[in-house]
Amino acid sequence: MRPQHTKAVKEDFTCAHCGAQVKGNGRTNHCPVCLWSRHMDEVPGDRASTCQGMMKPVGVWVQHGEITRVEHECEKCKFRRYGPVMPEDDRELLIKISVADIRK
Repeated sequence: MRPQHTKAVKEDFTCAHCGAQVKGNGRTNHCPVCLWSRHMDEVPGDRASTCQGMMKPVGVWVQHGEITRVEHECEKCKFRRYGPVMPEDDRELLIKISVADIRK
């Protein structure tokens, strides 16, 4: 059985990678400036991870010609997870990641 997401909580945070001040919307799981994240959850929203490693944006998911998800990999434990692309995310950076992902 697949674990369920927990209820969304709006959390603002300071990006541990670039220092940007990020306003959370309940679905925010990465910094819109640098696209980095932090390994906070085992199931999205549960804040149960003991790892707390930095998660590098390593790929994207494209549906119907649109980048809809960004893939992160934890630099500490190598855990991977996709998160939703948000309207405020840096589009040029998403495209750079998609090109790097294709070249793998």
